[in-house]
Amino acid sequence: MEIANCCDSWWQQVKCYTARLIERVEIGVEAVKEFLSTLASDERWGVMLAFEEAEPVMFGQLVAAAPDWVQWLG
Repeated sequence: MEIANCCDSWWQQVKCYTARLIERVEIGVEAVKEFLSTLASDERWGVMLAFEEAEPVMFGQLVAAAPDWVQWLG
């Protein structure tokens, strides 16, 4: 049960970060890259997964503008 609560809170944090990332997508690729660099690796992956799920069109635009985005996730 404790592990489930930990995962739930982690996922909620990732969703919060995802909302912040979406704001930065509108600013530009460098703003996204800078924001992701402030997160832990697992959070970066979680954010991009949540972003793709929540905003598939915007995610596609980011991927098209930054084909090396996977390298940012380290």
